[in-house]
Amino acid sequence: VQLQASGGGLVQAGDSLSVSCAASARTFSGFDVGWFRQAPGKERTFVAAIDLSSTGNKVYADSVKGRFTISRDNAKNALSLQMNRLKPEDTAVYYCAAARFSRDVTGSYEYDYWGQGTQVTVSS
Repeated sequence: VQLQASGGGLVQAGDSLSVSCAASARTFSGFDVGWFRQAPGKERTFVAAIDLSSTGNKVYADSVKGRFTISRDNAKNALSLQMNRLKPEDTAVYYCAAARFSRDVTGSYEYDYWGQGTQVTVSS
């Protein structure tokens, strides 16, 4: 599975931005998918995930809950992250990822495939 992230950019605090991820797999619907981010000098951390169930259960990091929305379109093999009320601390490289079988969608070790990342910079 190849993942291609896009949509990053430079915005001001309080602005909105959407990042997207295109997947090559025709079996995209069979994966749990998520977003992680990595700020300079810091470890990669969980942002949001949506599982493969028909209900598409969503999980968010506390730091983004209420501001970010994850969604997937299995027909288009696409994953998106809508980010509202952005803060300077949201500045990071954002990575999309896919997992065949995960017990904990918040754990980066659960994911088998990763996109190349897209830079999001929020100025104060």
